[in-house]
Amino acid sequence: MAGTTGNGLPAELARRSALPGSDGEHALQTRWGTEERADRFYREQVLDHLNERMREFVARAEMFFLATADRHGECDNTFRAGPPGFLRVLDPRTLVYPEYRGNGVHASLGNLAENPHAGLLLMDFGSARIGLHVNGRARVVPEAELRAAHPSLPVESIPGRRTEIWVRVEVEEAYIHCAKHIPHLVKAPKDTARDWGTDDGRRKGGDFFGAAREAQRRRTTELHQHGVPLARSEVAAPGSRAGTPGPPDAAQWRAEAERALERARRIESGSAPTSGGGGWFG
Repeated sequence: MAGTTGNGLPAELARRSALPGSDGEHALQTRWGTEERADRFYREQVLDHLNERMREFVARAEMFFLATADRHGECDNTFRAGPPGFLRVLDPRTLVYPEYRGNGVHASLGNLAENPHAGLLLMDFGSARIGLHVNGRARVVPEAELRAAHPSLPVESIPGRRTEIWVRVEVEEAYIHCAKHIPHLVKAPKDTARDWGTDDGRRKGGDFFGAAREAQRRRTTELHQHGVPLARSEVAAPGSRAGTPGPPDAAQWRAEAERALERARRIESGSAPTSGGGGWFG
């Protein structure tokens, strides 16, 4: 019979509950016979801090994906981007990043106000083709509070935009995302415009997926059903919504995509990407 601990738990169960990860993943590892591989990954790859190579990786990052959930467990995944260094390492256990002006919904910040758990995934698609997971607890920090403790933070995290709100992440887990399925992507030419912080609806994508047009059609139908007369400004022209740019013409979009692909081919260096592996982060 397997041994038990002082609190009556089977010794193996108690040992695995002390490992990184959730009870759910541990149960599936046992069910599917992957405990040995999982234990080796936990032992060799999962840190409770950012080591030197991880900190260097973060300093070069121009983007990451952010996963949050509200108090009910309803999830949201979003994208954050900025110039290299916008995601900053304060110390091996602390990251901060600026919250740029967005659509005003504040889905991620709203989730963090209810549930501080956050998961960041940083990806390098260009050279190393490797990823870094950072899991921890996050909270919103006003600019004045953070700057009082860290006066060296940049006043403008992007040109012409002063940061008013930061998110501080206390690192609990940091580990590699393996390279084998990460595609090799080529950056756009340096002269490509970057509209950091723009409020221009067309530059932000307009109504690319047609959601605004659907909403306008619903509104028009509902008002018509209730006999409410429509103002001229509320009547959308075919294929568009008044005051809102519609999706690009398909032929125009395809031509631009082909031009972008041709530019990428011209500037591609031709050097093979560095393969990632078990010791990438040291």
